[in-house]
Amino acid sequence: MKSTVLGRPGAGLEVPVVGLGCMRMGLQGVAGEAERAHRTIRRALDAGVTFLDTADMYVRGVNEEIVGAAIAGRRDEVQLATKFGVVRGDGDEFSLRGDAAYARPACEASLRRLGVDVIDLYYLHRRDPEVPIEESVGAMAELVAAGKVRHIGLSEVTGQELRAAHSVHPVTALQSQWSVAAREVEEVVPVCAELGIGVVPWSPQAQGTLSATDDSRDAEFDTTFPGDPGLPGRVRALAARLSLPPAAITHAWISARSRHWGVPVAPVFGTTTPERIDELVAGAAVTVPDELLDELDPVAPRPAPAHR
Repeated sequence: MKSTVLGRPGAGLEVPVVGLGCMRMGLQGVAGEAERAHRTIRRALDAGVTFLDTADMYVRGVNEEIVGAAIAGRRDEVQLATKFGVVRGDGDEFSLRGDAAYARPACEASLRRLGVDVIDLYYLHRRDPEVPIEESVGAMAELVAAGKVRHIGLSEVTGQELRAAHSVHPVTALQSQWSVAAREVEEVVPVCAELGIGVVPWSPQAQGTLSATDDSRDAEFDTTFPGDPGLPGRVRALAARLSLPPAAITHAWISARSRHWGVPVAPVFGTTTPERIDELVAGAAVTVPDELLDELDPVAPRPAPAHR
């Protein structure tokens, strides 16, 4: 598996070019689900997909426990990312907390659930609008100084917020939604390139609608994502011309945008089944000529021209 370095040269985090998003593991709460998740994660590690992504709010901490159990005995192989800042309430309700008083106990709780001594990449999951981002990042910097966190990241912030955060402590990675169907983050990517910050796209397959091999999810795509509703069909058509699965096209497109903007990129792909790991690995190894990927641009949604 090829690798890339998120963050500053010589001081960044080396990760494989694809990561495993673990968010949905344990979500159903059914018998055997945790065991299947363990097999999926271990299959990923065996295949070189060692960059694992979780968060304390996924299944109210159960997700971190699942990931921790799966990597027990293999911690040294893993680049482990988790997040704090989104607090689950009753039902689907949630609140945001980015204050310094909350950061340390949140980190300590994640360390316990994961069964590890240090988190490789710790994200502020969402910026708390009631707290200056400098305070949130300052608290995360203290966690780095204490040896509990190696690198810090932010998720879904503007370019201005990213600059403010980076002035307090070097930011290693920005995690935002990025795919051929969701390109708003390209307003912020130039700031990442300028500051030496890597990008970790989530939902690179547009919630699975762009990796479907038939039109069964086209209606879901049309109601979820802006732009041309024919985009999934164009992805499938290009994949068919190249004798590739559509999932390989989504990864190749992200790789092409990485080269265009000059930023290191490591997308996290979500799956709960071991069998799909081989597909992710194969997709990461594919190279598609840029001129073919450019065919998708006329129908892909464009970001606003101004950089935030």
